Amino acid sequence: MQIDLSSYLLSFVLILNIALGISIIFLERKDPTSTWAWLMVLLFIPIAGFILYLIFGKPISRRRIFTWDTKSRLGVKAAVQSQLRALEEGTFEFKNKDIAKYEDLYYLHLRNDDAIFTHNNEVKIFTDGKEKFEALIKDLERATDHIHLLYYIVRSDQLGQRIADVLIKKAEEGLEVRMLFDDMGSRSLSRKYIKKLLNAGVEVEAFFPPKIPKINFKINYRNHRKLAIIDGKVGYIGGFNIGDEYLGMNKKFGYWRDTHLCIYGDAVRQMQTRFILDWNQASRNDILYEDRYYSANPVGHVGVQIVSSGPDSDWEQIKNGYIKMIMTAKDYVYIQTPYFIPDESLRDALRIASLSGVNVRIMIPNKPDHPFVYWATLSHIGDLLEAGAEVFIYQNGFLHAKTIVVDGKIASVGTANIDVRSFRLNFEVNAFLYDNDLTQQLVSKFEEDMLLSTQMTEGLYRQRSLGIRFKESVSRLLSPVL
Repeated sequence: MQIDLSSYLLSFVLILNIALGISIIFLERKDPTSTWAWLMVLLFIPIAGFILYLIFGKPISRRRIFTWDTKSRLGVKAAVQSQLRALEEGTFEFKNKDIAKYEDLYYLHLRNDDAIFTHNNEVKIFTDGKEKFEALIKDLERATDHIHLLYYIVRSDQLGQRIADVLIKKAEEGLEVRMLFDDMGSRSLSRKYIKKLLNAGVEVEAFFPPKIPKINFKINYRNHRKLAIIDGKVGYIGGFNIGDEYLGMNKKFGYWRDTHLCIYGDAVRQMQTRFILDWNQASRNDILYEDRYYSANPVGHVGVQIVSSGPDSDWEQIKNGYIKMIMTAKDYVYIQTPYFIPDESLRDALRIASLSGVNVRIMIPNKPDHPFVYWATLSHIGDLLEAGAEVFIYQNGFLHAKTIVVDGKIASVGTANIDVRSFRLNFEVNAFLYDNDLTQQLVSKFEEDMLLSTQMTEGLYRQRSLGIRFKESVSRLLSPVL
């Protein structure tokens, strides 16, 4: 009797697909849009789809990524409980009475992300890469105790070499110098670059490196955070990575328009905690609590919460913060993002705000760095235009800023884009800002960028070619798994 191997193989693939489909639907409890997207991948490309799911779709274990005992040692839990009690009992002291009405936003982040509210901060805004990195390098050169860097992308180009030279110099002076980068984001980083740092005494670690060379089943979960903490006193957070393109030196993108913050004050302590948690996950050489890591001096009057999110969390905390901000808007919501792929909840919040008379303005770039994501962005823009939102296409290079400003009172600046990847798959960190003067600076930056943008109207949107509409439809369908 002859055995038909092709029939057995087909049956095996069919059974495997059915089993995986059942797992996706009943066991992993993904959101419906993501579930349908993966089921379609399995249906149309059975064998390759199974491999793609193992690499890109398998949910991450939430156990032992960032441990509670680490947070307890760092004093986070005690401070959170103290602030929660004060807010619940009405005894929390607001130094800036104008922002006391956003108490529910503080509470949301405090309760669900342990994001301690600090009100003694001085914050400087950078929108130009050259200015940001000149300031950062000067602070690195002034360091006397330790340097902690975390970047999604680190390149071994001119800027990367310049940063490395400073780190090596400081390590040779006897400072503790640590660099953490994402293994996927920094996949082009040369071994020679890393070895040079290690030989000088710089501690270097990769986030989620493959256990088997060239095979990484956590490739879809990326540490997209960008943090720099120097001596525990000054911190940087925002959208710029380390690479020449962020200085506007890449002809494809031209000028790179981003938003980054330099913070002095109590919020630096929370940035330090975020770095230590990430470092201790990636490294066998844990950083333990020492006072010198938390030597920030309270200065200024800006209210700040450092909020993290990631696939390790039950809550899409940064997205929830965005929605809460939009729900409080009375006059306007200004958004800058390189990718606009909101899920249904965020899209509804923006649509309702616009239909309620709130001036919703969204600014996106005029060119893609990831084509599928760009076409998906354009497809979602149409929904908001119909609701009355204003959409601006930035024309002066590439817009990479991740900024939301509401009513000139509150804002968020950080690493999280308005897309499913940032909300559910990436490890992100944002600074939520509570201050009239600072947020007005962000409003002014937005209005300056409007002069360098063209407005997308409903009429222009309807004139899209059939080819563009097809690309948008396919990209939108795949957006939950991009």
